[in-house]
Amino acid sequence: MSLRKYLTSRVFFLQVLGAAAIIAVLGYLFMHWLTFTTDHGHEITVPNLSKLTEEQVESKLDELDLDYVLLDSVDYRSGFPKYSVVEQDPLPGTKVKVGRKIYIKINASGFSSVRIPDLIEKTYREAVPTLKALGLEEGTITYIPNLGKDMVLEMRYKGRNLKVGDRVLKASKIDLVLGDGKATYVDESQATDSTAVPAETPQDEQ
Repeated sequence: MSLRKYLTSRVFFLQVLGAAAIIAVLGYLFMHWLTFTTDHGHEITVPNLSKLTEEQVESKLDELDLDYVLLDSVDYRSGFPKYSVVEQDPLPGTKVKVGRKIYIKINASGFSSVRIPDLIEKTYREAVPTLKALGLEEGTITYIPNLGKDMVLEMRYKGRNLKVGDRVLKASKIDLVLGDGKATYVDESQATDSTAVPAETPQDEQ
């Protein structure tokens, strides 16, 4: 049979249709396999894990076919229960695929302690930022007579005087005693010497 007759024959036509059908089936199966392996079109909404314990997080994410990774604990935050989630990534409401890992940070069990810095003879404006940088808070401000206006003279915590290096818990309120700048200054060169003997009064000559 000549090539021309073969190309126009029914046998060739059927073979072309068969090959096309096989290619179509293979393409269909490949697309379904690709969709299955990449989970295309199937997304999960990340839940809000705030204030949940690690056990509750694991149970909740297992139900959604998600996983989690505990990054670290953070400084104690009074607004969250101990050992509960305070931060998560991705954030709640984010769309993710099955098996995605959610990164979490857990609240510490309590406030850690810090050392009291040397604020004596520092100004109020210098002292407050230093306290806040250490996680401490400004407490009651009291003024006493002293030439150093707004100068820190004493540091107190719950009524007791603090020394440099003393330890208190973070978030503690530190009371500051400041100078009012109104103390009276006495010039010693002009002051009367209380121990000096008063001059004798001249007696009338007789």
